[in-house]
Amino acid sequence: MNENNETKSNNSEKQKKRFRPKNKSKNMANTSSLSGVIDNFFAPDNQETNTNKPSTNKKPNSNKQNHQNKGNKQNNKNQNTNNTKQQTNTETNSETKESKKKSKKAKRNLPAKLNGNEPWQQDIASAMKANEAAHELILEPLKYLNSSEHKIRITPLGGLGEIGGNMTVFETDTSAIIVDIGMSFPSEGMHGVDILIPDFDYVRKIKDKIDGIIITHAHEDHIGAVPYFFKEFKFPIYATPLPLGMINNKFEEHGLKNERSFFRSVEKRKPYRIGDFEIEWIHITHSVIDSSALAITTKAGTIIHTGDFKIDHTPIDGYPTDLGRLAHYGEKGVLCLMSDSTNSYKDGFTKSESSVGKTFDTIFAKSKGRVIMSTFSSNIHRVYQAIEWGLKYNRKVCVIGRSMERNLFTAIELGYIKLDKKIFIDANEVSKFKDNEVLIVTTGSQGETMSALYRMATDEHKYIKIKPTDQIIISSKAIPGNESSVSRVLNFLIKSGANVAHQEFSEIHVSGHAAQEEQKLMLRLIKPKFFLPVHGEYNHIAKHKDTAISCGVDEKNIYLMSDGDQMELCQKYLKRIRTVKTGKVFIDNQINKQIADDVVIDRQNLAEAGVVMIIAQISSHEHKLIGKPRVISYGLVADRQDAEFSREMQEILVQFLSNVKEELLKDNRMLESQIRQAIRKHIFRKVKKHPTIVPIIYIM
Repeated sequence: MNENNETKSNNSEKQKKRFRPKNKSKNMANTSSLSGVIDNFFAPDNQETNTNKPSTNKKPNSNKQNHQNKGNKQNNKNQNTNNTKQQTNTETNSETKESKKKSKKAKRNLPAKLNGNEPWQQDIASAMKANEAAHELILEPLKYLNSSEHKIRITPLGGLGEIGGNMTVFETDTSAIIVDIGMSFPSEGMHGVDILIPDFDYVRKIKDKIDGIIITHAHEDHIGAVPYFFKEFKFPIYATPLPLGMINNKFEEHGLKNERSFFRSVEKRKPYRIGDFEIEWIHITHSVIDSSALAITTKAGTIIHTGDFKIDHTPIDGYPTDLGRLAHYGEKGVLCLMSDSTNSYKDGFTKSESSVGKTFDTIFAKSKGRVIMSTFSSNIHRVYQAIEWGLKYNRKVCVIGRSMERNLFTAIELGYIKLDKKIFIDANEVSKFKDNEVLIVTTGSQGETMSALYRMATDEHKYIKIKPTDQIIISSKAIPGNESSVSRVLNFLIKSGANVAHQEFSEIHVSGHAAQEEQKLMLRLIKPKFFLPVHGEYNHIAKHKDTAISCGVDEKNIYLMSDGDQMELCQKYLKRIRTVKTGKVFIDNQINKQIADDVVIDRQNLAEAGVVMIIAQISSHEHKLIGKPRVISYGLVADRQDAEFSREMQEILVQFLSNVKEELLKDNRMLESQIRQAIRKHIFRKVKKHPTIVPIIYIM
């Protein structure tokens, strides 16, 4: 019996050696009812520990825990752990608190009918203590790390308070990396603007210490601004093959072929040293092939950046999220988690991409005419599924849209999907086949006015005209801000008589972003000390914060960032230290050039309030008009009111000139400015608008 107890005790000692003893705060000690029940059960009855009883630990060692009081907590000296700093920082405090608790426990009473000195009781007590310590360390591996020696600064320049435009800078005192450089879509009030890219002002200030650009995946909101960035800056781009292939397509469009020398293709599960950072790409599932999370290891600790993700157990390519690698970092200890918040309001799990295939099968089986499917050009697996079902029903495939063609054939060339190029036909060949023998895959799912689908819907496409027998599939969800554009193209398509399946249709689209249960799984796998929810509007990251708190992350260790917030992170704290300049740059995608801010502002003003042009000749000697002024207005008054409006403007000029100072007539620019103000006041009093006033004055 004693021999068995000795074996159990030694096993218990070995188990306890792996973990640091529990170092609860006073509040935790006062509120832990379970701990109190256990202590009362095993404490001696009104006496100190009987030292004459044989100890269950028969192999004492100065480096191991010794049972000196049968119901008391163990002292832990020189415990061997993987992280020696954690040991150094916590042992002294732990021993001090444990010694105080010993005296309290010795005074607790055990019910008279129980004998707390039995070896089996001592063995159970020992196991309970060790297991509690183990659970605490499992849940919070870095709880006891409090060094502020090494610091990391994290600065989002896009992607927060919005959907898209993702760009984040990680930096130390001597080195920096940029994670993703994405674009976003403009609002309807940004007339003539096709895309928005982040303001690179902060990058200009730290460009001398930037060591590379890190890409998580190939969606436009993560790589769309890379060519515009490279027109000013030149840094190595580290990414897996598909994102590099799609960036290569963009570089060809922008005349940046020579810059491909900066491409650095990476392998997943292999760490790369880039400046002060060691980075590992970890496979995750998303709505684009070859997506990655990032493990960014620094002297301060490891930061896990999930990128965009969902946890799809049945992905099209058979490669699920690498949960094992994520768990590996979680076991080692993760200082900070930055996680995708896009679907933080969605309960449960996001459905698998493979679920869309069943819906495609149903639609193709019923379709008697052409099938026209539109989705994001980067959603290769969605396109691939549509093509696979099209082939099942003996249809030829026509791919329309420059970005769709480039991305699909890049994926084929790199071997991500396998399709015979003989199945494809050009747009001008569609009319040679029967309608039930054709599948058209195209761009335009967001209602973009220059997209192929929009031109088909408005009867402006050269080869494809919508027919009442056509089956249209819009396999995407409107990005926030694009709802009206999508609705507009839907209306055109439905008016043409075609049958349209869109996001309200069952299973025609599934999200690429994690719902709440997947977010919880990520939090539990990573077990971060600090948490920064990213990728989404403020309400999305706020909801993600609630999910993190429910998964055990301390609320004080969570911060809700906005673009420009510079966070300082170390083992001891996470805090905002300053705000840097951020914003958006307007891009005309037809010419791939920036549009000046004042141009966009002028366009907005013209659209909202109109314009008034006044051309007049003024006599400098007589202080009066020479002839009638010519007044032209747009967007302010109806055409039938033009004559009356012209008379009003003439009266204002006559009144203005009757009081004008002599020196003002010698300064043409100042005179025009004063006339502009007088007319602006009159128009605002009358119609409550501030139109653009353009006076052209000739002084005679």
